[in-house]
Amino acid sequence: MTTTAPRTPTSSAPARDARDAPARRFAGAVSPSTSTLTPLDATEIRLTDGFWAEKQALNADVVLQHCEDWMERIGWTGNFDRAAAGLDDPGTPWEHSGIEFVDSEVYKLLEGMAWELGRGHDPALQVRYDTLVGRVAAAQEEDGYLHTSFGRAWQRPRWSDLEWGHELYSMGHLLQAVVAAVRTASSPRLVEVGTRLAEHLWTVFGPEGRVAICGHPEVEVALAELGRALDEPRWVELARLFVDRRGHGLLGQIEYGAEYFQDDVPVRDADVLRGHAVRALYLAAGALDVAVETRDDELAAAVRRQWEATVAARTYVTGGMGSHHQDEAFGADHELPPDRAYSETCAGIASTMLSWRLLLADGEARYADLIERTLLNVVLASPRDDGRAFFYTNTLHQRSEGVEPDEDDLNARALSSLRAPWFEVSCCPTNVARTLASVEQFFATRSSDGVQLHQYGSYDVDTVLDDGTPVALSVASGYPLDGRVEVTWRGDVEREVELTLRVPSWADGAPVTVALPDGEVRQAQGSTVVVRRRFSAGDVVVLELPVVAEWVLPDPRIDAVRGQVAVQRGPLVLALESVDLPSGSVNDVLVDTTVDPVTTSVGARVELSRSRTPDGGWPYGRTPSSASSLGSVELLTYATWGNRGPSTMRVWLPVDDLEA
Repeated sequence: MTTTAPRTPTSSAPARDARDAPARRFAGAVSPSTSTLTPLDATEIRLTDGFWAEKQALNADVVLQHCEDWMERIGWTGNFDRAAAGLDDPGTPWEHSGIEFVDSEVYKLLEGMAWELGRGHDPALQVRYDTLVGRVAAAQEEDGYLHTSFGRAWQRPRWSDLEWGHELYSMGHLLQAVVAAVRTASSPRLVEVGTRLAEHLWTVFGPEGRVAICGHPEVEVALAELGRALDEPRWVELARLFVDRRGHGLLGQIEYGAEYFQDDVPVRDADVLRGHAVRALYLAAGALDVAVETRDDELAAAVRRQWEATVAARTYVTGGMGSHHQDEAFGADHELPPDRAYSETCAGIASTMLSWRLLLADGEARYADLIERTLLNVVLASPRDDGRAFFYTNTLHQRSEGVEPDEDDLNARALSSLRAPWFEVSCCPTNVARTLASVEQFFATRSSDGVQLHQYGSYDVDTVLDDGTPVALSVASGYPLDGRVEVTWRGDVEREVELTLRVPSWADGAPVTVALPDGEVRQAQGSTVVVRRRFSAGDVVVLELPVVAEWVLPDPRIDAVRGQVAVQRGPLVLALESVDLPSGSVNDVLVDTTVDPVTTSVGARVELSRSRTPDGGWPYGRTPSSASSLGSVELLTYATWGNRGPSTMRVWLPVDDLEA
């Protein structure tokens, strides 16, 4: 293994002043300079009603404030105040609150606030946001460095713990908040802070600087997008340097091995995502951004290859990723135990970030399929119904009821069977906040040919195609519980354009129809339906998807769930909770697969029985234990489990048939 990274070319791009950069106002979180599909921004797409609008409203009204209040209460935000005061008195120690990377949670909150502000004028939120920006800006040092855990006389020196210190990781989240500020025109001051920081990172880690990487990838995806937002190629080049340095043994040895940091194999040589799941997914997203901006087909192909292999053998039925608790990592192929699933919420969000970038680059519906599955069954599983508690991990089998966390206490991550209000490592609540604040950006795109709808719900699209053709349409649907999707055109279109509707992979082989404005009804084929015509105001296209409950069978190589089945209702994975059983836990139930699941308004009903424990104090025998019928029991949406109090829960149900 080498100990230094390969030499890389020096950028000759001149430095830019942030005030001179042609900032791309009103773009989304991801805005590649070239792509198959073009993302829409907050002025072009808006949630109007129903399922997703309610989730986003809860985020705006409750989740953002909840995160802000907790970080104020326990001193994470106050770290910036103490750091700012210390600039005038650098020799006086002050107490730092929280672990070394809590700065990043404040930055994710700022990002979420910016996306909310981008949707419309909210004076109260603007004041909160500006105040928080000011507190962060005041802590920035003269040379642009900004971190509250390192660099002071009584703290560890700057860049002294690249394995675990998370300095670049935290700064990456600040730069993503800066991108949101640029794209929503919400804070010129934060843009100046981010530009000074990026200049500092260029000096320290650029072509003439230190050859090093961070133990937690994140700065790569942030720098690439900052380069796009500010039209500054040096930031993309620095992201490329960090990506290409990975996999050359630059980080120290740890008990989990170099793959934990993705420092075992160069990114372009790896065949599957491995190691710490969040780290791996953030790195892959950043690598694809770099590949797109530098026209690096080899690097892009490597990321596609890794995505495909990971989805095929290292992803849970919910879309969750990461099966190890001790290192929060991917397991081996088909190592997907439901009761030990880590499936961190942040990994689900990082997976969505990666799939979205691949969708923009390639235009293939399979990426939108995984986005849908992951958003509905992992990301939305995290927040409690009231928006004031969260899952850090997302198990698929909860064996014991556990204890409800105290609403006023910090909780150790992954140790609670129920959602907790805040964690010692609270990366997930703020990640949920910034994701829900910008979730509509995953729903639709445009191209020179027309508009593509990737996710369904109720929203308006008002955009302009590449040749200047305006398009205005409204989507109305009760999705994901209702499979009817109505698309109504709100204006005449000057020429023929294409409306592309995704047919979800869960509907493969099922009857899917699309009704056209002239009364024609087509049977949909393949992963998309394309309707091409010169639309007029009032034209309606209706897609009918069969949102019914069906059995899901696991790959037989997933040993942990062999002989079990799950139930899926359209895109929603269902789960059995003990609160819906006549008595007892979910740990000894069997399901009768000779009787099809019956679709209900919110889930499905299945026929269950309870197996008896073998006699003799020995859990093995020569014949199956007898079972007693529990009758028809309802399964509800997995993402809602735990909202009714302590319970046991499972997604995979053992089949009442040894031959199954």
